[in-house]
Amino acid sequence: MYHDLKKLFWWSGLKRDVAQFVYACLTCQKSKVEHQKPTGLLTPLDVPEWKWDSISMDFVTSLPNTLRGHDAIWVVVDRLTKSAHFIPINITFPVAQLAEIYIRDIVKLHGVPSSIVSDKDLRFTSRFWKSLQEALGLKLGLSSAYHPQTDGQSERTI
Repeated sequence: MYHDLKKLFWWSGLKRDVAQFVYACLTCQKSKVEHQKPTGLLTPLDVPEWKWDSISMDFVTSLPNTLRGHDAIWVVVDRLTKSAHFIPINITFPVAQLAEIYIRDIVKLHGVPSSIVSDKDLRFTSRFWKSLQEALGLKLGLSSAYHPQTDGQSERTI
């Protein structure tokens, strides 16, 4: 992009401005090969054998504030029985607080699942969340971009 622009335009800081634009542009990030991990074959998820052994989770956001200040719902669905928990949260809760809520509302009632399927929300891909999953011995599965059917269980529940 820089080489194309410099043929037609010039201003002080052109290269820096182009780099900042490309860095912030979601389409540019998706299409640049060096920013993508090598893809493998898409494989279907295993059918869970026990209830609450494999769960999926997602957030419903942009809701009006409740009296307690909640503006989102954390949806956690058992992939076998299709039963769900709807946990009111505030979207600005730090990941550490979400981990406490997760342990209080899910692990306390159903135990530690062996796998979790979720989208690539920043809360689920943070270092803290990954380290919590490793400490609990969980396998965290993230849905592929443009393949929301991977996380379809929680999407259908929502």
